[in-house]
Amino acid sequence: MNIPFLSLHDVTAKYKDEIHDALKRTVDSGWYLLGKETELFEKAYAEYVGVSHCVGCANGLDAIHLMFKALIQLGRLQKGDEVLVSANTFIATIHGITENGLRPIFVDARDDNGQLDEALLKNLITHKTRAVFIVHLYGQCALTQGIEEFCKTNNLLLLEDNAQAHGCRYGMKRTGSLGFAAAHSFYPSKNLGALGDGGAVTTNDAELAATIRQLGNYGYSRKYVCDSMGRNSRLDELQAAVLRVKLTHLDNDIAARQAIARYYNEHIENPLIQLPTVGEQGTHVYHLFPIRCKQRDKLQAYLAEKGIETLIHYPIPPHKQLCYSEYNDLSLPITEAISHEELSLPISSVMSLVEAEQVVSALNEFS
Repeated sequence: MNIPFLSLHDVTAKYKDEIHDALKRTVDSGWYLLGKETELFEKAYAEYVGVSHCVGCANGLDAIHLMFKALIQLGRLQKGDEVLVSANTFIATIHGITENGLRPIFVDARDDNGQLDEALLKNLITHKTRAVFIVHLYGQCALTQGIEEFCKTNNLLLLEDNAQAHGCRYGMKRTGSLGFAAAHSFYPSKNLGALGDGGAVTTNDAELAATIRQLGNYGYSRKYVCDSMGRNSRLDELQAAVLRVKLTHLDNDIAARQAIARYYNEHIENPLIQLPTVGEQGTHVYHLFPIRCKQRDKLQAYLAEKGIETLIHYPIPPHKQLCYSEYNDLSLPITEAISHEELSLPISSVMSLVEAEQVVSALNEFS
C-alpha cells in the first residue's frame, strides 16, 4: 500500500457535498470579490481565533507583507528597524520583512522542537530592535513565557506567523491572538486550507485592521480614491466560501491529526530517530510531523522504496539562500542541523491508523 504525504483529493472529498453547495451558492450569486462570503468568513475566523478583526488577503506572504507595511504606515515601525525572527522557517516569513525595508535578525532554533530559542534574544537585541516575529512552525505554538516577558520588558511588538498552526492553543488562547497582530496562510495543504491561495491578518487593533484592508485594495479610501500605495490582495469569494465550510470542521480535523501523531509518538522506537516535543503551555496541531535523523537522505530513500512519501521542511534555511547572500556567512548551528536532518512524515485528517502502522513499522526497521 502506497502512502502519500498528503492527499488533497481525499481531504476535500471528506466535505465534498458541503463544498459543492458553497461553491454553487457563490457562483450563482454573481459576486466574486469583496462580498458576503468573505465578510462572513472574516467574522467567523476572528471569533474562532479570539480577536476583534480579521482581514482576508490573497495569500500568506501578502498577509505578512501587509501586516508590516501597515505597521510602518501607522508609525509603529520604520524602515531600517530590526525584527528578531525565527531562523528556522519558510522563506516567506523573511520576504515579508525585507520587502518592507526592515532588517531580519535571525534567531537560532531550539534543538528539541525547532522553535525560536528565547535564551538567545537578550544577546541579539539592539537600539534598532522593534519587534519579535515568532513562527508557530510545524503546527506548534512558539510562544513562551520568556518571550512574552522579553517583549514587555523591552517594549517590543510581538507578531505571529500563524501559517501552520490554525487552531493551536497557548493556555486558553489560540495562536493568532497572542500578539499585536498575526499573519495566516490558507494554502491548500494547511490544516485550514482553501482550494487555492488565501491569507489573512488577525488583530485586536481596529486602526491596524482598517489600514491593512485599505492597503490590500490598492490603497483606496473609497473607490478610485487612492490615499496609500497599496496592492491588489483580496481573498476571493469562492475561497472564502470553501474556508467557511472547512472552518466548521477544523477542530475535528485537528483531533484526527493529533491521534495519528499520538500513535507515532507512542510507537516509533528507533534510536536513530528524534521525535518532536511540545513546549510549555502550548498544544500541537500537527500541520507537520517532523522527525530528525542524521541519515535523513538515506531514510527518505528507504521509505520511498516502501511506498511511503515524505517531504523536507526545509532543506535550505533562509539565511543560506542566494537571495539573502548578505547573511550566508551567518552561523546558526541548530537551524542548519535541522535543515540536514528534518523529515516530515505523512499526516493528515484522513490518514488511517493502518497507514500509520505501516509507517511506524518501516521506521522501526530502519538501520
